[in-house]
Amino acid sequence: MTKRIFTVGITGASGAVYGVRFVNTLLRAGHRVHLIVSQAGWQVFYHELNEDTSDRNACLERLFETDRDLHIHSLQDFSAPIASGSYQNDGMIIIPCSMGTLAKIAQGISSNLLERTADVMLKERRPLVIVPRETPLHSIHLGNMKTIGDMGGTIVPAMPGFYHQPKTMDDLINFVVGKVLDQLQVEHDLFTRWGD
Repeated sequence: MTKRIFTVGITGASGAVYGVRFVNTLLRAGHRVHLIVSQAGWQVFYHELNEDTSDRNACLERLFETDRDLHIHSLQDFSAPIASGSYQNDGMIIIPCSMGTLAKIAQGISSNLLERTADVMLKERRPLVIVPRETPLHSIHLGNMKTIGDMGGTIVPAMPGFYHQPKTMDDLINFVVGKVLDQLQVEHDLFTRWGD
C-alpha cells in the first residue's frame, strides 16, 4: 500500500462521529492525516460525543489514534504546510461540513486554515470532498454546493444507504465514511457493496 497524505476538517455540523471514524480509518490504513477542528466542531464533540473538551489534547487522544501519523493544526496556523499549494496533499475532506464553512469555501473566503486549505485544493485541482450534514436545504445551500461542484469539488451528503441492510448505528456511519473513501480511491471493507 502506498502511503498517502490527506487533510481532514471537522466543523460544527451535526455528525462529528463521521469525522472521527473517517480519520481513524485513514490512520489505521497507514496514511498521514492533517486534522483541523473548527471552534464549533469542538462544541459538537461535547454535545454529540459527550466528550470533555476542557483539555483539548486529552480529548484528541481519546477520540483519535494519536500514536499514528496524525498532525493536528489550529485554525489560525497559516504556517502549516497544508496552507500552501506547494505541499503535496492527496486530498481534503470536510466531514461533516457546516453550511457556513461551505458558503465561505464557495465564495473563496479564507479566514482560517480550514478554509484556506480547501481553497488551495480547488486552485491546485486536487480532490476536495465536502460532506454536508444539514436538512432541509434552501436555495443558497444548494447554490453553494453547485459552485463547489463546478470548481471541481465533490459533494457527498451524509445520506446512508439501506441496501446493505444495516443492523446498527455503526453500519450507517460506516456506509457514509466508506462512500467518502471511495471518492478518494482508498480501499476499505466498511460496508457490503451492491451485488457482493
